[in-house]
Amino acid sequence: MTAEKFKRKLTAILSADVKGYSRLMGADEEATVRTLQEYKEVMASSIQHHRGRIVGTAGDSVLAEFASVVDAVQCAVEIQQVLRAKNALLPENRRVEFRIGINLGDVIEEGDSIYGDGVNIAARMESLAQAGGICISGSAYEQIENKLPLRYEYLGEHEVKNIAKPVRVYRAQIEPEAAPSQVRGEKKPGRKLFSRATLGIGVIVVGVVALVLWQFVLRPASPPREVASKEKMALPLPDMPSIAVLPFVNMSEDPKQEFFSDGMTEEIITALSKSPYLLVIARNSTFTYKGKPVKIKQVAEELGVRYVLEGSVRRSGEKVRITAQFIDAMTGYHLWAERFDRDLKEIFALQDEIAFKIMKTVHEKLQLTATRTSGREAKNVEAFLKVLEGREHLFRATKEDNILARKLCEEAIALEPHHTSGYVVLAWTYMVDMLWGKSPKESLTRAIELGERAIALDESEAMGHASLGYFYAWAGQFDKAIAHAERGLSLEPNSSDVLFNSGAALAYSGRPEQSIPLLHKAIRLNPFAPSLYPVTLSVAYRMAGRFDEAVEQAKKAVERNPKDLMSHLALAAGRILAGREGEARTAAAEVLKINPTFSLEQLARGLPYRDKSFINRSVDAWRKAGLK
Repeated sequence: MTAEKFKRKLTAILSADVKGYSRLMGADEEATVRTLQEYKEVMASSIQHHRGRIVGTAGDSVLAEFASVVDAVQCAVEIQQVLRAKNALLPENRRVEFRIGINLGDVIEEGDSIYGDGVNIAARMESLAQAGGICISGSAYEQIENKLPLRYEYLGEHEVKNIAKPVRVYRAQIEPEAAPSQVRGEKKPGRKLFSRATLGIGVIVVGVVALVLWQFVLRPASPPREVASKEKMALPLPDMPSIAVLPFVNMSEDPKQEFFSDGMTEEIITALSKSPYLLVIARNSTFTYKGKPVKIKQVAEELGVRYVLEGSVRRSGEKVRITAQFIDAMTGYHLWAERFDRDLKEIFALQDEIAFKIMKTVHEKLQLTATRTSGREAKNVEAFLKVLEGREHLFRATKEDNILARKLCEEAIALEPHHTSGYVVLAWTYMVDMLWGKSPKESLTRAIELGERAIALDESEAMGHASLGYFYAWAGQFDKAIAHAERGLSLEPNSSDVLFNSGAALAYSGRPEQSIPLLHKAIRLNPFAPSLYPVTLSVAYRMAGRFDEAVEQAKKAVERNPKDLMSHLALAAGRILAGREGEARTAAAEVLKINPTFSLEQLARGLPYRDKSFINRSVDAWRKAGLK
């Protein structure tokens, strides 16, 4: 480099790196890299927002420059606040915590890079900072001493490698305060003494000015994240507020408490779905992201929603800590973030409180008309927890888990005989047995008995009514199926589970045109729903004589689960009725690959359809496709 190429300037330098980076990489390299990449994107957005420029991002480090020290410090505070909230969702041993140092100094600029003592001092400030903290040099402090409502701690003078004079170091307090800057630990000689009255007035004036300046000029906004695009939404963004609740992370030391954090997530989803003013994505779809390092933008675009709630749950004995962040994916801003520390016995009220905060945030005039979540009538916390755990086992859909789910629900009901959701989940364990062919008549009878018990205890139990609609349709009692389906819909019109079960009951009961919009809405609320959803919709379209649409839904079911026999049966029948016999035979061949001993006669006996002529048309279509 020649002297003619030197370009010097005075600039504010921000230097950051990760505390304990080697340890994190050694423990889990891939997870650390994913988290680091996500956090660097947050930092890049904040740096750009505060008119800074990234100079380097080698390894775990970030180097940026700003024209103003105020911008640099505001950016640093903002970064640490956002990363602190994100780290709260991770186990302590997996948190990626940055240290930040800031200096105002002379640098050499060459192309996009900067060099010199100014950079070296910023790096030294960074090494003196605590994890998640900020240290600034004396030269930087002199520029912001009374410009930001922050407090600073003077750490004394420190020797810096290759720098002749010691550098004064200050630790910045992360949380802003509506008060003028103050320094602890530093004594400045030669200051003029004022009278108490003059000093008091001066402090008040400076305080008021600082507060006004902070509130209307300098106050940092949340950094814009990588935002979701309406044009890239996999599903159309609805007119009403749309929300996805990601699985809350289990922060408890006991991994067996996973059911508790999952249950809390589902209870919040249930509370939100009771509002007719919100579109809330169902559990089945949001739980596909569980344990994955996904971006808010990705979730919003894949599910077709504007808002995303994420959080964590830590349970220790009878104490519960829940952190939650509510984010507008279209702007990237946190609408609110909060931590709740409660006794376990207060868990029911806390679920409603979180749901209410979301509703109040997305629409200040929204009235919370019905937020009692399933099982809220229960007074026994242990019973409530057993039902949560039982529901988790039911969702796993194995014979062993079904047995365990039944045992837990029976124990819950013994503790709390009025726990309606306990009866509903217990009823479904018997319905699962029926669908698997285990004592079909007895299992279905028991499922109906338990469902009736649930609504006898609480007539407003929406899922109880919707479940009975489904059960009674399978029992051939179609008038009862319709009555319960319609009652469930009137109670919870925005619950994916209620919509699907009620829609299926109406389709089986001979009302396909009424069921089709319900099933579509259920799929909209549950984009990653199991293949049973589009299969049932395909059946409803076939009943209505809309064969091309029936084929389209059956194809979606096959794509979702290529090994599902019912999906291929729906595709075969739909293609025959749509006049596509060659393609129908291909689908029928897949049926025989899945079940070489398939019997058309046995299938026809078990179909739960009121319209016998529809059963006959379906059987004829399958025969034409090559099935026997």
